[in-house]
Amino acid sequence: MENHIINFKGIKFYNYNFNKLFSIINKGGYLVAPAASALTDISTKKNYYNSLKESDIAILDSGFFCILLRIFKGYKVSKLSGYLFLKNFIKKVKKNNKFLLIDPTSIDSKVNLLFLKSKNIKKIKSYTAPKYNNKKIKDIALIKLIKKYKPRYIIINLGGGIQESLALYIKKNTKLKVSILCTGAAIGFLTKRQAPINDTIDKFYLGWLARTLYNPRRYFLRTIKSLGLVNQFI
Repeated sequence: MENHIINFKGIKFYNYNFNKLFSIINKGGYLVAPAASALTDISTKKNYYNSLKESDIAILDSGFFCILLRIFKGYKVSKLSGYLFLKNFIKKVKKNNKFLLIDPTSIDSKVNLLFLKSKNIKKIKSYTAPKYNNKKIKDIALIKLIKKYKPRYIIINLGGGIQESLALYIKKNTKLKVSILCTGAAIGFLTKRQAPINDTIDKFYLGWLARTLYNPRRYFLRTIKSLGLVNQFI
């Protein structure tokens, strides 16, 4: 059974190819790409869960989640990772639009700016995010910047659990037509600041392995935690 829009506990996952997803998010709103480890938290982290439910598009970033949807729900789904979405987005998007990057550190900002400029995207501003409160996002300086700069696209390169809540906060506090991508570490795969993931690794659902081998201390426990996603189906 093939489903194009999958409602998983109130979260709208879109089972479309990139071009279809691009046409939808290009109208405005925010896109999320929740990892399996993050989805295990939807029962306990209410703000995060709400930000996923309020998203305009959730893509099937997790290969493990896709497997579970097939096993427990019988859905015919195709994985489309945040990495692949962002890579295709950079190729397709009109380069004369204004972009705003929200990055975790000033070093990430410099690297990400240089990378996008190398892709002929010239109108870019970068904002280094402060450390946000997990329970309540508030950033008046960022909202002022967005209202003044009026970006057409915002790419949030922060960790899962924070970036989605930030996207919802931006959407509620601005009236602009803006498309927001919560693709987290995806840009780091493209700039090589993250694990060396490529199209082949992504296609065969091996991103988790590449990241664990690249930084076992950080990602091993996260991979184990992902197994708890089974509980959301039982």
